[in-house]
Amino acid sequence: MASYYDLILGLIPLALFGIGGTLTVLGVDLALAVPAAAAVAIVLIGHALFVNQPEGPTAQPTGPSKRSTE
Repeated sequence: MASYYDLILGLIPLALFGIGGTLTVLGVDLALAVPAAAAVAIVLIGHALFVNQPEGPTAQPTGPSKRSTE
C-alpha cells in the first residue's frame, strides 16, 4: 500500500508535466505555464514537509531496562 509520501512523490511530476502540459495545450504561454505548474509542485512539497511532517523512526526497547533500584 502506498503511503502519503509515495503519493506526494508521484504527484510532483504529475503536477509539473500534467498541469504544465495542459496549460500549454490550452494556449497559455510556456513561460507562464511552467512556473504555474511548479507552484503547485512547491505547494505539494511544502504540505508534505511542514503540514504533515515526516516522523523519524522510534527506538524500540530490546529487553528489560537496566535501572538502578536506589
